[in-house]
Amino acid sequence: MVKAVIFDLDGTLLDTLEDLANAVNAALIHANMPVHSIDDVRMFVGNGVKKLMERAIPGGENNPEFDSSYQYFREYYAAHCKENTKLYPGIWELLGDLKKRGIKIAIVSNKMDPAVKILNNDYFSGMMDAALGESEAVPKKPAPDMVFKAMEELGVTKDEAVYVGDSDVDIKTAENCGLPCISVTWGFRDTEFLLEHGAMHLVNTPAEILNLVSE
Repeated sequence: MVKAVIFDLDGTLLDTLEDLANAVNAALIHANMPVHSIDDVRMFVGNGVKKLMERAIPGGENNPEFDSSYQYFREYYAAHCKENTKLYPGIWELLGDLKKRGIKIAIVSNKMDPAVKILNNDYFSGMMDAALGESEAVPKKPAPDMVFKAMEELGVTKDEAVYVGDSDVDIKTAENCGLPCISVTWGFRDTEFLLEHGAMHLVNTPAEILNLVSE
């Protein structure tokens, strides 16, 4: 019986892509580097913000401007992370229906933990039972540690939880945790990409998630 659903954040619950792209490009412009399209940034995300900037900056960490640009990105994004971000259609209704059924819900994201806390407070109004972002104390996804920490906070076992995400990182995370993975098709990766990376359960709408966990 499913007692908890653990969600990725970016590309799964929230469409954060435009704000992420704006922050990346603001940092690049500040350092006089070439900017990227939104589609470029779409493929850069998923492994945390440091990896995002490694992919966005020419030469990655070997670029002498990397550290200052990465810090600029973090500060800019913290100040502008809500300008264009929005819930995907049907997400709020899904979360409400899960709560009505007594199913606990959590966010586990490779986004910086302070940003996760801001977005959780502003978009989910206390709906979540736990919300964890990237921190130095816990290895980020696809390592299982963050998900296990969330499960501990929720008081559930692996047999009682399901993981939901939009990327190959999420598929691997669920595999490393021993959890079933539901892959959403409205996020940052398309259906073909998800299938190529081992997706087993694809959903096109949030309502389909409710049907799967209620079976």
